[in-house]
Amino acid sequence: MKIFSPALSRLARFRYWHIEHWVNNPIAAQREVLQDLITHGQYTQFGRKYQFANIFNIRTFKQTVPIHEYHDMKPYIDQVMEGEDSVLWNTPVKWFAKSSGTTSDKSKFIPLTEESIQDNHFQGSKDVLALYYKAMPDSDLLTGKGLIIGGSHQVHPIKEDIQYGDLSAVLLQNSPFWAGLIRTPELSIALMDEWEAKIESLAQNTINEDVTSIAGVPTWTLVLLKRILELTGKKSIKEVWPNFELYIHGGVSFTPYKEQFKKIIGADCNYLEIYNASEGFFAAQDNVKEEGMLLFLEHGIFYEFMPIEEYGKEQPLTVGLNKVVVGKNYAIVISTNGGLWRYLVGDTIQFTNIAPYRIKVSGRLKQFINAFGEELIADNSDKAMSEACTIFGVAIREYTAAPIYMSDNTSGAHEWLIEFENEPADLHAFTIALDNNLKAANSDYEAKRHKDIALGLPQITSVKKGCFHTWLKQRGKLGGQHKVPRLSNERHFIEEIKKVNQGL
Repeated sequence: MKIFSPALSRLARFRYWHIEHWVNNPIAAQREVLQDLITHGQYTQFGRKYQFANIFNIRTFKQTVPIHEYHDMKPYIDQVMEGEDSVLWNTPVKWFAKSSGTTSDKSKFIPLTEESIQDNHFQGSKDVLALYYKAMPDSDLLTGKGLIIGGSHQVHPIKEDIQYGDLSAVLLQNSPFWAGLIRTPELSIALMDEWEAKIESLAQNTINEDVTSIAGVPTWTLVLLKRILELTGKKSIKEVWPNFELYIHGGVSFTPYKEQFKKIIGADCNYLEIYNASEGFFAAQDNVKEEGMLLFLEHGIFYEFMPIEEYGKEQPLTVGLNKVVVGKNYAIVISTNGGLWRYLVGDTIQFTNIAPYRIKVSGRLKQFINAFGEELIADNSDKAMSEACTIFGVAIREYTAAPIYMSDNTSGAHEWLIEFENEPADLHAFTIALDNNLKAANSDYEAKRHKDIALGLPQITSVKKGCFHTWLKQRGKLGGQHKVPRLSNERHFIEEIKKVNQGL
């Protein structure tokens, strides 16, 4: 494989010239994407309903087509799942990405067309490689194998020719044959749906491979790496895989986990964040030394950005790239070559840069705490938690938080359940540090904490190891893209988790 590395590097650099075109012409690139989407969409049931044939500019598109959440799109998606053609897109839909997005009971089935698989997800993956080689021209990444911690795959029970699975599993099923030469493990293991057995198989079957990169959600990747060290008796991953150089992560904030990865890998490693959801491959880091992911603007997705204060309004305002502001929270609204039209993804993002356009994921529209006007988002809590862990030399596995509402005699507060890898010696001191970091990250939180009048000191419970794992397992949400909600404005999740902890 080593003889191919220079050639692959040259191919990646050649691709980068194309990336530079849409980076340097972002508005024009997005206009062309929308024009192409409308051209395809005008021949569909959805396109006829909203008279796509008469839409010739962005303003008319926004005036004509309302913003949709999943429940708005579901009737159309149900038709597609029953085998109807040209409902949302004018080419056949044979695959769906099953995603909960959160730990809610309802699953989402996101249609994947041939165009969205090839021109969005696969093209995004190629661009990640191009961006990495541009940043690291001397890399030997493709001389070894990439370890993929994928999802599971099942056959859809309604139609023989319509299948679904986690996004990663669908992409594995549709990848070209040569992709198997540069990844591990074999497909049968990658698509296992029993996660505890899957982790064991992944560990046993990759120990002797020359792994140079890993792609996966941080929580499950840590479980796998720890098991590999147990099996090998090694002290670090670099002892197991000397050529390991890159960890690709996404799905949840990496901030609370980064120190653990540095310790377990045992040497310098590059970390690259990607934003690849079931609905589309949106962005990836183009500079491994700086925060922010380059927004992919020519991959079959037209973007709008909704200021979060607009959410819930009858006719919410959205803005285009030419009007976004660095540091402001927006909800992403997308129209895609998978047949999603003005679709509200549910994630909130902030722009970290506008030349080029770089973003970071700041949270979820429905994962926040604002019981007292504190407007706390996951980006605040992740940073505060990471800094507190650094101060006390501890690590966490998972956490969640929810409000404790005011009573006649007490102010409100936030209740935190934290599963520590190694618990701080003084939990009260840790609580004060977390509180101070939250104040530093969020001025609204700081104002509400003034003299404990509206909001008291956080109340932290250190839950037993395996608590969150058990909770996810009981809900049938173990593995894949299922994530523990960091913040919730109501107490449903936290009360469930507390009951699990009592039973351990």
